[in-house]
Amino acid sequence: MRFILACLCFFVPVASFADDLEVDVELFLAVDVSRSMSPAELEIQRRGYAEALTSGQVMQAIESGLLRRIAITYVEWAGEYSQRVIVPWTLLQTPQEAQAIAHQITARFDEGLRRTSISGALIYAAGDFEGNGFSGLRRVIDISGDGPNNQGRPVERARDAALGQGFVINGLPLMTQDALSELWGIPDLDSYYRNCVIGGPGAFVIPVLAWDQFAAAVKRKLVLEIAGLEPRLIQAQFTPAEPYDCLIGEKMWEQNRAYFDIP
Repeated sequence: MRFILACLCFFVPVASFADDLEVDVELFLAVDVSRSMSPAELEIQRRGYAEALTSGQVMQAIESGLLRRIAITYVEWAGEYSQRVIVPWTLLQTPQEAQAIAHQITARFDEGLRRTSISGALIYAAGDFEGNGFSGLRRVIDISGDGPNNQGRPVERARDAALGQGFVINGLPLMTQDALSELWGIPDLDSYYRNCVIGGPGAFVIPVLAWDQFAAAVKRKLVLEIAGLEPRLIQAQFTPAEPYDCLIGEKMWEQNRAYFDIP
């Protein structure tokens, strides 16, 4: 009897894993909704993702995959423990399913949340793949944001932990210009994302310089992520990049925390 029970304990996890639906990619969309973004910009974000997901280019990328289906979740984030699930893990295989996901994203428009913790978003995302019901040939965390990390674990540590688990992290830095971005943003946010946030085979950054470019940038990003990229080749002889201060957001917080504390 003990032998039988031991065998059952051994096979249960395998059977549970086998029940996961195989997909070409598990894609976690982590979307910044910190208070440095206006309600109008928050709406542009949601409508931009909805437009991109239902586009012919994205559907063509899905249909060109080995399995011709992906799994996707859409989660908004701000502070270290501020994550808001808008679309839970969902199969995306047909235009009808894309329309349903787009409807979930644009069904309502919520307010922004406080602080900016890219590391918190990465930690949450990495843990959210476990038990999601899917098994992807690739696992991608796609994170957007309009400023550097200023709360929680240093972003490099969270990034490295996620990369150690086999995730690819891509970035969509929002580099639009307004009064809030001038106060809380940094002019080289794309470099910050490149040096401190993204990683893994084929990882990339697509900056958004103006809000009227947002939907097109998201569409391009989704097509690249769904189609998959080969790891980049690095020349044997190259000039190392200058060191980058990945704690710049935390330093800005300490310098300007009186403003951050305004209710």
